[in-house]
Order: sequence, then C-alpha cells, then structure tokens
Amino acid sequence: MSIYEYTTKGTCSRKITVELDGKTIKKVEFEGGCNGNLKGIAKLVAGMDMDFVIGRFTGNTCNNRTTSCPDQLAKALQEAYAAQKEG
Repeated sequence: MSIYEYTTKGTCSRKITVELDGKTIKKVEFEGGCNGNLKGIAKLVAGMDMDFVIGRFTGNTCNNRTTSCPDQLAKALQEAYAAQKEG
C-alpha cells in the first residue's frame, strides 16, 4: 500500500491525498474545494480500480476552467501509481 500527495493545479481544491493498493483506490482525501461534493467523490471511488476512475474523470471541466477536481484526481492517480511502481 502507498500514500501519495498531489498538489492540484487550476482548481479550488489545493491538494489530493491518494492511498493505493496496487491499482485499487483505498482512500482519497481532498484539501479545500467543495467539501460535500469532494467527500462524495472520495466515497464513490474507494475500492474502485484506478483505470476505471481515470477513464471516467479525465477531461472533466469546471465552469470556464480546462480542468476540475475529478480531472485533477485522475492526474493524481496516474502520478501515484507511477510513484508506487518506482518505489
């Protein structure tokens, strides 16, 4: 199991902490952002395969931004898995 912290870019949330067990998402925590919505997303993705979540969330936008908290979560998952493989 590994824990990874990702600093978001272009969103209201500031940081995402991801806990992975291989490609399974164990836990996600957002710092900042829309509290209720992000808690809901974190609960929904717990126990899911990261590839499925990445496929669903990549490219989602928020208002006039080119990214969103779900899009940033997809990026965090990709980086977390790469770091897990290296370590």
